[in-house]
Amino acid sequence: MEKISLTTAVSALDFIEDHLQKSNAILGVWLNYEKDARIEIYKECGKLYGKLIWAKNLYEIDKNAIRKDNRNANEQLRSRDLLNIHILADFIYYGDYWIDGRIYDPKSGKTYAGMLKLKENDLEIRGLMGFIALGTTTVWTRSKN
Repeated sequence: MEKISLTTAVSALDFIEDHLQKSNAILGVWLNYEKDARIEIYKECGKLYGKLIWAKNLYEIDKNAIRKDNRNANEQLRSRDLLNIHILADFIYYGDYWIDGRIYDPKSGKTYAGMLKLKENDLEIRGLMGFIALGTTTVWTRSKN
């Protein structure tokens, strides 16, 4: 077994630290494009998730009940609350992208394959429809509060 030099070990640790910093840069609270919802992005078991923590029309008209996920394509999920619903799920960091995840749009009830890319204080959310060329991109901004 060969000895690993101190320089090599330090370089490897620097690489790992840099990778972790880049992969964690996306964590926090984001405003969607319409500015009518806040999504908290967090890590769990090495994967990235985003849950709805606030929305302009989160409560029913009577203000007593949280709106349900009534547009979900899966009828069994239509009775769940929109609060804390996963908008982003199962993303992994690869290079400058978070890939292999799912994006749920509660306004349409549809789920898409997706990828994410951080550009300064903006987050590009790309929902894919089969191929990378077929899809739509929206931009979220980091919430100030």
